[in-house]
Amino acid sequence: MTNDTTDLGFDGKVAIITGAGGGLGKQHALMMAQRGALIVVNDLGGAVDGSGSDKGAAQLVVDEIQAAGGEAVANTDSVATPEGGESIVQSALDAFGTVDIVINNAGILRDKSFHNMTPDLVDPVIDVHLRGAFNVTAPAWKIMRDKSYGRIVSTSSAAGIFGNFGQANYGAAKMGLVGFMNVLSVEGAKYNIRANSIAPLAFTRMTEDLLGPLGDKLQPELVSPLVTYLAHESCEATGRVFSVGGGRVAEVFIGECQGYTNTESLTPEDLRDNWGAVTDRDGYEVPAAIAEETAMFLKALS
Repeated sequence: MTNDTTDLGFDGKVAIITGAGGGLGKQHALMMAQRGALIVVNDLGGAVDGSGSDKGAAQLVVDEIQAAGGEAVANTDSVATPEGGESIVQSALDAFGTVDIVINNAGILRDKSFHNMTPDLVDPVIDVHLRGAFNVTAPAWKIMRDKSYGRIVSTSSAAGIFGNFGQANYGAAKMGLVGFMNVLSVEGAKYNIRANSIAPLAFTRMTEDLLGPLGDKLQPELVSPLVTYLAHESCEATGRVFSVGGGRVAEVFIGECQGYTNTESLTPEDLRDNWGAVTDRDGYEVPAAIAEETAMFLKALS
């Protein structure tokens, strides 16, 4: 099923979308299916904190896609284990024969201020967000590498990139996904595999208590156009992070100042006296990978 008004069709490309039983993932699935992608709708169907499961959430989205003339299958495995990740990818192979796109979207929240945070609040969040991306992407990566094609979009968060009270577990996992994406973009370059991250702001089950009246402007379907574009074969962006919400899309980047160099006698006192140069953001650079960042050192030290 394709939409005649668009150039960005997916013509049978196979997309795995985790956490697609509702919220952002559901909207990604609906938009990409409408444009001809074959979708594996993965969702454990648990509560916001990851507890419980409901096999129906994923199937309801599949039913909606099929009713509109698209193709999709449901998968209810957990991303939190390597076996679950393997099974999710196997669902794509069984139904559609390959994998072209992975959207790492599954997530849970267990918010608590750091001084009250216990391992039972940390481990499940890391398992779903960060290990979940590893578990699903790893078996898909082998397929993408073999056929020299792949698109990976991982869902980071401003809570990790910029920080947010009560979300040390979630923020660490979400910033970990940026590091994950950076390495995949480097390793995937020669195989035509592109990897990017999004930091979405949207009114979903996970954010409804936080956003209040602003939520009306932040519908999840306004995030899906960016995900759909990043997942498209025509998109060459890789190793990038994009903030998205309410119809606004903006690149977020990590830059490095030119800094202060003293190869002869760098001391704590010297740094104190030249702190302004260390932190001067004029003329910053945005290295695309570690080689470019290392080149900044070589230039400064030569």
